[in-house]
Parts: sequence; C-alpha cells; structure tokens
Amino acid sequence: MSKEQIVRVDPAAAIPGGEVSVECEGYDTSNLRECRATFDGAEARLVGAAPWRVLAIVPETLEEGGDVEVVLESRDGQRSDPARVVLGRKLAEDLHLVANPAFDPDDGSLYVTRSGSRGQRVPVSLMRIDTGGELSGVSGEITNPTGIAFDSLGQMYVTSRMDGTVYRVTPFHEVVPFARNLGVATGLAFDGAGRMYVGDRTGTIHRVNGRGEGEVWALLEPSVAAYHLAFGPDDYLYVTGPTVSSHESVQRIDRDGRTSVFFKGLGRPNGLAFDRDGNLYVAASYRGRRGIIRIAPDGQDARLAVAGMNVVGLAFSAAGDMVVATNEAVFSLPLGIKGALLK
Repeated sequence: MSKEQIVRVDPAAAIPGGEVSVECEGYDTSNLRECRATFDGAEARLVGAAPWRVLAIVPETLEEGGDVEVVLESRDGQRSDPARVVLGRKLAEDLHLVANPAFDPDDGSLYVTRSGSRGQRVPVSLMRIDTGGELSGVSGEITNPTGIAFDSLGQMYVTSRMDGTVYRVTPFHEVVPFARNLGVATGLAFDGAGRMYVGDRTGTIHRVNGRGEGEVWALLEPSVAAYHLAFGPDDYLYVTGPTVSSHESVQRIDRDGRTSVFFKGLGRPNGLAFDRDGNLYVAASYRGRRGIIRIAPDGQDARLAVAGMNVVGLAFSAAGDMVVATNEAVFSLPLGIKGALLK
C-alpha cells in the first residue's frame, strides 16, 4: 500500500488551466523535484506542495474532459491511490466572451460571442454551437455583442455595448433593433412577468417594456467592465459588476428598485446564474481561488465549485451540464445541476 494518500480534490470539478487543491496525508515533499501530480497520466504544474496539500494546475492538454484520475508521486516511485475529478470538455475556442453564453430553450443549442474590443467589428460576432458540437456563424451585424438572454417564449435578445441597443434575433437569424439608447448596454435578464432589464455599466439598470421603451429602474456604482444580471427564485434581480475594488459584492435589487448587498468578498465577479435549489453561481475569485463560486441561498456560505482561470460566465443545459466560459473558450461539465426555470 502506498504511503501517501489523497483525501480529496477540492474542488471536484475544473477546466483545463484551473488550480485545484489535492488534500493528502503523508506526502513526502523532502525532495520537491521528485514531487509530481498527474491527471490521467498528464503531468500537472505544481504551484505549492506540503505533506498535507498540493496545489496543481490542470494540464491544458486535457481538452476532452470527463472523469479523470489524479495521482500523486514522490521519491522512490511512491504513488498514491487515484482520486477523481471532473474536467470540462472544450466545446469551442478562438472566441471572445465577456458575459454568460446562453442555451436556446427550444433546441438546446448554445450561443456564444466573438465580441471584440470596444468598437471592433468582426465578420461574425454571434455564433451557435449545436447539440452535436458543431460551431457555426449566426451574424456579424451586432458590434460588441455582450449579454444574451431568452424570454419565456424562447425569443432571443442580445445587447451591444457599442451602440447601447438590445437586438432581437429571430429564429431565421435576422437581427432587429428592439430597444435603443441604453448607454453601455451589457447585462440582460427577464423577470417572472416577462419584463426586460438591461444593465448600463455606467451605473443604471433599465427596465424595458414590450414595446422596447426603457426607463431608469435602479442606480448602482459604475462598473469598469460590465454589469451581469440574473433573477433569483425570490424574483429579485441579482447584479455583479467589477469595480476597482478587490472585495466586491453581489447586489440584490427588490421589486421597487431598492438595492442591498447579498454577498460580499468576491474578486472581479462576472456572469452569474441560479440552479433550481436557489444556489447562486458566480464567475469570480474568492479567498484567492478562481473559477465558479457557489453561494448558498441565504448568502451565508460560499465555496469554489469549479476551478478555472479567466472565467467570465456560465450557463446550465437542460440535461444538467454546466457550461463554463472563459474569455476565449467554452467548456462543458456533466455535473447534474439543473438551472433555475423562468417563472
């Protein structure tokens, strides 16, 4: 029986490039040059090692994802018994996402962006990944597409932070302006009554009616990047928006536009989404660890659920997969988590 033993891998899910903590017992670190951690045989880069814990970077080469074995090795060829971790499978790369991707509720396809820097026009800025994994272009008409959301009827809308417009994208991929003059339009969400909300990162949450007419609904501190919006099971709007602070919060806005702090202590929070149990998932860092942070429904507990670097958003498929988006790729993890349903 091997001397060193892995107690657990924390978190138990990651995407390539994410940092995981391999908690262990009796790991011989007397010669650090002989310490290794492997994921399905691929050697990981170690960023810390002690007899009770090893910090390892998931190898970038493991693009196929799945349930993989983690093994610790030390001097004299000692090997631990394997532990397991779920890795994300890369769906697409060479993208540029700045917020959540979104699943089409009708056919299960995933919509992603090649958003570009502010004012940059790219030939195809909005793309679709079908359930077979094939990536295809949808449109290049929207400059700097940012937020994507579907209403309760399955109609798709996309914000442009370039021109302050929300566009409606028809099932035939025609792009039609729906609401204009919304500032630096970023986040996008619908409440239980079907009303649209748009985050202008300069400090305004707009409420937009069915005719595309917007009104100022709430005022927040400006964001250096974007607002990200999601409605919770309490039908309150939850908002993140990175500022210059390193100790940022998730804001909660009630039905009358009154704002309060739901959770504080995140670093650069971005996209967010709820599961059916009321847990909130946020792309952020927390206590020095980066990826997708899960926050309990009462806001009293938070922990890293998926390890990853440069994570900007997430989405849940109808099958229970979590899609994690970095600024250049999307990954799918079979975690069995169902996203919250529109009321």
